[in-house]
Amino acid sequence: MKILLLGGTADARRLADALHQAGTLQNKLKVVYSLAGLVRVPKVDCELVVGGFTQFGGLATYLREKGIGVILDVTHPYAQTMSTKAVNAAKEVDIPCWRFHRPAWQAQQDDLWSEYQSDADLLMQLDGFRVPLLSAGQMNEDLLAKITQLPSVERVVWRTAVAPKFAMPEGIEWIKAIGPFALEDEQQLLREQGIDVIVSKNSGGSATYSKLEAAREMSIPVLLHRRPVLPETDREFSDTQDCLQACLAAWGNIHSKNQQKDSQQ
Repeated sequence: MKILLLGGTADARRLADALHQAGTLQNKLKVVYSLAGLVRVPKVDCELVVGGFTQFGGLATYLREKGIGVILDVTHPYAQTMSTKAVNAAKEVDIPCWRFHRPAWQAQQDDLWSEYQSDADLLMQLDGFRVPLLSAGQMNEDLLAKITQLPSVERVVWRTAVAPKFAMPEGIEWIKAIGPFALEDEQQLLREQGIDVIVSKNSGGSATYSKLEAAREMSIPVLLHRRPVLPETDREFSDTQDCLQACLAAWGNIHSKNQQKDSQQ
């Protein structure tokens, strides 16, 4: 069985390594690890595809030509476009599509969280704050400009892993940083910058959770971008070990069926 693992997250890399190791031992399971490569390209032992599938004529074409038997979507929970393409392409070529997404963060006592769904919703909720920390990944130039123009906003701190591809609007201090982040460093950042609100995606996991811990301890409100609604897959997982064991069990079933066919021929 050949698995196309759509990655770009730490969970994806761990699953790719574990599945590749299992495939090496059994010599039947093969893993192709795919990622956009916008931030950094990890070192993996399995086959690696960087830069998307347009270069191959589209995802469905790639699946057919490479003999992919199943898609495992372990992209970021907000990678809505890629997750949707994966489901549609799997249906087109009639193969299963599975998904792993880490559980969303849940509010704890003393958290001051609110959710937003759209840019307009975010702008409305930001009005009244002075120095927001934008820690929700890439944002477009128009939205950034509108945030700086809010009457209450004095300046904006924007933290991303990748530099923007446009000229920075006035009033924004950009910080390049890649998690994981330590709690003490996040507290220091919030104090030094005078942050009075944090804007974040509800990414889940531990790599960037410390900013929420710091906000809780410092009574700083957090505006969380609500997770997008994604099309259903054949199976969904929120625990990496459950996902790994299901993949290995599926491979075992397919391998057994193939052996039975061979013995009957």
